[in-house]
Order: sequence, then C-alpha cells, then structure tokens
Amino acid sequence: MELQRSEDQGLPERKGQKRKLEEEIQEDREISLPTGDARRALLAEVTAQVTVLESAFTWRESDRSAAKRATHVLAELAKNEEVVNVIVEGGAVPALVKHLQAPPCEDGDRSPKPFEHEVEKGSAFALGLLAVKPEHQQLIVDSGALSHLVNLLRRHKDSSISRAVISVIRRAADALTNLAHENSSIKTRVRMEGGIPPLVELLEFTDTKVQRAAAGALRTLAFKNDENKNQIVECNALPTLILMLRSEDAAIHYEAVGVIGNLVHSSPNIKKEVLAAGALQPVIGLLNSCCSESQREAALLLGQFAATDSDCKVHIVQRGAVRPLIEMLHSPDVQLKEMSTFALGRLAQDTHNQAGIAHSGGLVPLLKLLDSKNGSLQHNAAFALYGLADNEATKDCVAKTLKRLEEKIHGRVLNHLLYLMRVAEKPVQRRVALALAYLCSPDDQRTIFIDNNGLELLLGLLGSTSTKQQLDGAVALYKLSNKAMTLSPMDAAPPSPTPQVYLGEQYVNNATLSDVTFLVEGRRFYAHRICLLASSDAFRAMFDGGYREKDARDIEIPNIKWEVFELMMRFIYTGSVDVTLDIAQDLLRAADQYLLEGLKRLCEYTIAQDISLENVSSMYELSEAFHAISLRHTCILFILEHFDKLSARPGHLHLIQRIVPEIRNYFAKALTKPNPHKLRL
Repeated sequence: MELQRSEDQGLPERKGQKRKLEEEIQEDREISLPTGDARRALLAEVTAQVTVLESAFTWRESDRSAAKRATHVLAELAKNEEVVNVIVEGGAVPALVKHLQAPPCEDGDRSPKPFEHEVEKGSAFALGLLAVKPEHQQLIVDSGALSHLVNLLRRHKDSSISRAVISVIRRAADALTNLAHENSSIKTRVRMEGGIPPLVELLEFTDTKVQRAAAGALRTLAFKNDENKNQIVECNALPTLILMLRSEDAAIHYEAVGVIGNLVHSSPNIKKEVLAAGALQPVIGLLNSCCSESQREAALLLGQFAATDSDCKVHIVQRGAVRPLIEMLHSPDVQLKEMSTFALGRLAQDTHNQAGIAHSGGLVPLLKLLDSKNGSLQHNAAFALYGLADNEATKDCVAKTLKRLEEKIHGRVLNHLLYLMRVAEKPVQRRVALALAYLCSPDDQRTIFIDNNGLELLLGLLGSTSTKQQLDGAVALYKLSNKAMTLSPMDAAPPSPTPQVYLGEQYVNNATLSDVTFLVEGRRFYAHRICLLASSDAFRAMFDGGYREKDARDIEIPNIKWEVFELMMRFIYTGSVDVTLDIAQDLLRAADQYLLEGLKRLCEYTIAQDISLENVSSMYELSEAFHAISLRHTCILFILEHFDKLSARPGHLHLIQRIVPEIRNYFAKALTKPNPHKLRL
C-alpha cells in the first residue's frame, strides 16, 4: 500500500477525564450569575463559612460539626459553576485546603474522634468542584492541596475501612482528577508528590466507586505525560486494569479502557507491554458492551493497537473484532461510528484483512458514510475504503459492480431514466442526472446531457443553496469531463493558417540577410520579414497592410521586455521554446498580442501547472483577459475537482456564478464532438 501514516496520524483526540463531581446536583436546577445585592449576600455567606473554617480547626465536637457544615455549604454553592468565582474571591480555597488534614491531637490519643474523615471529605469535595474551572487549579495547588489529597488516598491504611473512609478517598481522587485536567504542570506535580502509587493500589480496593475514581485520576494523569505513563506501568497497574476490562460494571470497564488508551497513546513501548499483558481479547470483548462509551474507547484502542505491526492487525481480526465494528457503523451514535471507521481503516491496511472486512458487509455502510456531514467520520470512512480498494478481490468486486451497472444503462432502462429526468419532480431529476454522470456510456452522453437537459440539471446543483448539492454537482461534472475526453499533458498547438516557415536557431537575432530591425528597451533585434509573415496574422497585417511599419526599417516595440520578445522571436524561428513559470504570463500577453496561438498554448500549459486553491480565481481572470481557452478550461476542471476545498474560501460563490456560463459552453462543445474520446481542448 502506497499511503504511509505515522503512528498516530489522524488519531481521534483522546482526552483526560474531568469529573464534575455532580452526583448530588440536580440536572434541571437553575444556573444564574449573581449580581448586585444577590452577589453581596453570596459573598457574605462565603465569608461567614470561611470564618468558621479558620476558627474551627480543633477536635472539639462543636468545632468539627461547624467545620463539616461549612464545607457542606461551600460545596453546595460550588455545584453552581456560575458562583465559583465568588467562592474563590471570598477566600474559601486556603480555608478548605487547611481542612484536608485532621486537626492536631495529643500524642498517644487514640480516642474516637468526632466526625472523623467527614470534614476532610467535604473539603476535598468542595475543592474538586472549584477545580472544574481551570483558572482556579493553580491557586488550589499553590495553597498546598496536593500533598494533603495524596495523604487522603492512604487513609484506609491508618484506619478501619468505613463508609467515611471510602468517601474521603473517593473525593480525594476525584479532586486530583479535576486539578490535573489538561494541566501538564499539575500532572507532573501529582507524580512528584507521590500520588501515582496509591492511586494504582486503589485499583484493587474493595469498593467499586473508589476503583472508578482511582482509574479516572490515572486516566487524566496519563494523558500526554510520558513520565506519568511510565510510573503507572512501573507500579504494575496493567494486570489490574486488564482485569477491570472484564468487569460487569460498565463504569469500571469504561474507566479502565480509558486509562489503557491514554497509556498507549503515542507510546509504542507501552503499547507492546499492554498487548503482552493480555489486553487484546478483553478490549475486543468491550465492542459488544451495553455501554456505548466503552464501545467507543475500545474501538479507538483497537485502532491504536492496529498501528503496531501487521501481525497485531491480523490477530485483532482473527479474534472477532470485525463484525462488531461493522455493526457499529449502523449506530445512530456519530462518535461510535467515527471510532469504528478509524479502527477498520487501520485494520484494512493489512492485505489479509481487506477481503474479510468486505465479506463481512463493511463496504456498503462505509460507502454510505461518505455522505456524512461529519468531517472526521467522512475522512475515516474514506481511509478505510482506500485500504479496501488496495485489495484485488475487493477492487475487482467494486469495478465489476460499476461495470455491470454501466452495461445496463441502455435501451429501455436508459429510456425510462430519461423519462424520469424529463417529467419527475426536480429532486428525482437531479438524482437521475447525477447517477447517469457516473454510469452512462460515452456514446450516450450527448443524448442524456444535451438533448435531454441533463447538463442543466447538474449546473442547477452548482447554483443550489445547499453545500452538499453544490458538491454533488461539481463531482458529477468532473466525472463527466473525464468520460468526455482524454486530456494530453501537452495539448498540441492549432495548425498555422498558412504553412509554417522556420528559418532555424542560427537566424535568431542575426543581422545576416535581416531586412527589419525591432527596437526593444533601447536594443536592436534583427529579424526577417519572410519568417514573420508566415508566423501570424498580426505580422502579416503589420507588413502587408496600411500600417506605418510596412516600409519602416526600424520598428519600436514599446510594451514588451527584451527577454520576453527574444523568446517570442525564438519560437517564431524554431517552432518551440522552453517556457518557464517566471516569464510565462508576460510571454502569454505577448503571444496574444501577436496572435501566436502555438506559443500561447505553451504558455498556458506552463501556467496551468501552477494552479492552486489560492490562485485559481486570478488564473481564471488571466485566461479571460487573453482569451486563453486551454488555461480557462484547466481552471474549470480544477475548480470542479477541488470544489469541496474551495467552498470554504471567501469569494467562492461569486467565482462559481462567473464560471457557470463557461462550464456550459465547455460541456456543450465537449459533448457534441463526433468522437468525444479524442477531443482536445
């Protein structure tokens, strides 16, 4: 396969997981930004709670009760993201960070403590909610939260496992997730504070919510941070994560596959370790999960696995991944289809898999996805089809199908389609015209598109307000142009009106037998009338007509540069010349002025090689200015071929409106030639 892709080129963006910690939040609550009196009242409330926290850092039951209530009030307020800034402004962060640790107690005091773990849990919960806003993450870290949160992850080691211990550990892990979300420096700080080893240990905790919270934190810490990835693997997280992939709890296997996905992203060595640890089969099993999020992550991960080597691609298919991936193509979930096409595209790069994907019914849904309005989905489907087309079996299948359809478009079938194209509703007429542009025989093109108005239907699509219809029309017209003619890379110049006389290279600017001299930029150029008379109507009019140059010995050329004039004369004397891009436009102008059609063609060909998305509009204007028909037609074909990219550029609609009449003339000429396959522009 010719197409080469780097390890993660085109890889759908994988994210760290931010937890909004909203289990207690009502989804339908009103969210409003406080202003005026309401804001002042809110700030006063926050200040009051902060005062309580600052004065209640003791083990006295009344203080612990007040501190617990204060953290609860601040957390409830923080559930509304619109008031988070007011909470931070009121000084809540340092006060909450202070209460992430237990108050000091006397040495040897092992008596039961009031509200043990409860205040720390409330503080971690509130700080996690404040960290949802990225602008507050660094303030919380700078206030010393990380070391306390990491210590909370170890609470189960110093206390008996209780509901309170479980809750504080979970809130600490969730707070770390939000603090590190898309913040590379904080991810590194968490590692330096020793946060990764306890999180890995918590993957084996008895409570599933703690497992999920720990996995979520590791998922975020692993995202685009190689040092964190390596430490997670070194802490032996892979065996536990792979076991979690087999969990019946969707929340567990969703987090686990997310962690593994972030670990292997752009890390080929870790990818090998993950595969060696036995992750492949449970990941394939998640393709059949009832959790669409896990399905998406599993499909994405298989696409990453498939980039490792050809053997891995084959193993993925052999272990049953293709059929569920193809089933995902029919899902209403766009993201699920996107990940599935991504995985199938990677798998299709191996020749052993291509026929299997086609045999399992992958071709039709992939073709349908080419019409998707989602750019990533379209791209992934096209890439998968590109891989499948490289296989002789599938390529032959597609070609034979199209050939059979073409063979059927004649006689009664064609007459019926033409009838529909004349009398059916406009959308049906257009669909028939589009289909015939792809499938009709070259011998029937004039009948379909000129005699039965098919060309006007396609041109009508270009003028549609629908971008998709415009693109459909442009692609069909380009396809039709390819059928209508075979373009030579070097179109021959039209024959001269009279037999051409070439004196040869040795007479270019040679005074020998010269009978006319041109003055160009103050320099003399020696020429021969007989050669000039035979070259073009412009010189014949100059020397045979009633112009003053007829009998002049010296003729001044005021508007052409010396090097341009010399090249023009060299063409007249030899019949050929090398035209470079830097001089082509000036030479085209001169060739048009002196009616040298052959030289114009050479200039047009050179200029056409430089047509791009950026300059096609100006190139079209150039072709109009100098009646450069070949260049104009090349611009038209370029616009039709690259219509999708041009449609996003300013001035696109104006350009299309300008060229529609010329497109009409172009196809009218191309489709009415007796032998369209041999037509030359």
